[in-house]
Amino acid sequence: MKTKLILSVLFSLLFSVVFGGVLSAASGLPAVPVISVLAFASFIPMPQGVLGATVYREVWTKEIIKTVNQFIKDTFLDGILDLSRYVTGDGEAQVIHNTYFGVQPDVLINNTTYPIDVQALNGSDVPISLDKYQTKATPITDDELYALSYDKMGIVKTVHGEAIAENRLKKAIHALAPSGNTAKTPVIATTGAETPDGSRKRLKWEDIITMREKYAAAGIAVDGMRMVLCPDHVNDLLLEDSKLFKTLTDWKSGVVPSQLGFELRSYIANPYFNATTLAKLSFGTLPQATDKMATVIFTPKLARKASGLTKMYFSEAKTDPLNQRNLINFRNYFIALPTINEAIGAIVSAPGE
Repeated sequence: MKTKLILSVLFSLLFSVVFGGVLSAASGLPAVPVISVLAFASFIPMPQGVLGATVYREVWTKEIIKTVNQFIKDTFLDGILDLSRYVTGDGEAQVIHNTYFGVQPDVLINNTTYPIDVQALNGSDVPISLDKYQTKATPITDDELYALSYDKMGIVKTVHGEAIAENRLKKAIHALAPSGNTAKTPVIATTGAETPDGSRKRLKWEDIITMREKYAAAGIAVDGMRMVLCPDHVNDLLLEDSKLFKTLTDWKSGVVPSQLGFELRSYIANPYFNATTLAKLSFGTLPQATDKMATVIFTPKLARKASGLTKMYFSEAKTDPLNQRNLINFRNYFIALPTINEAIGAIVSAPGE
């Protein structure tokens, strides 16, 4: 206790000298009086818990945001227009208005008629609610805080941030996939050879060409589309490459580069589709034997994403005399959506025969 007090006094004096010198130089005031005032002020007792709680919440919240941003970097969300600055509301009501999601004016070519028609772009103002992500509270006892040889609070903040980011990616890829097969949102089944266990048919390069044909028939350009391969389909293309496309794959990383006009990415938690009806399962639905994880196709320039508030919740051990533990968890708001219900698609593994 005595050592802690001595260190606190020394730190206060050092801070007063350094900051006082800077303040004196900037303001032109004499250095000695400025340093003396700061030194005196540093020993004025502050209300316990108020300032500390505010600072910690601010720092921890920023750390969570930093962790989330690092986790989703270099994923299929790259390049999607970020509209976070337009998010409004507080608390439970975090929304963004649909007018920010890609309304475009008609384009006149070689127009000879004036005055040009006026076209309003606001349309019907529909608020879109951001998804709310909440982590369950993690208990940290006072014994753990002060006795452990590692920074448990730091680790807790990191794992909470990563958990939020992981679930944001799962929800986003589900939202960017079509609900079912239509002319402008084609969903097709694979036509390759059966896997050794007979559970499904493999993805072939010909299947990707079939998707190109589907989009061409709908008048949709493939250039700029992103194909997010599920793990099974990554492996299928690697096997295809070993037979027919030996020069296309980076064998060191195991990554199949962009091909046939599609920018290829991969993700481990793509949505599931019914392999027979080609309909997408609702988010969070447990897949059955008839359901297969799909490869998702979308156009980044026709998608939008937005992040809302990140909030920290923390209760101190001193308010819990029975358990003497701290509790910490976080809330975060986010959404990613296609702007229009077209130029998206999916490839589902057909069931084995």
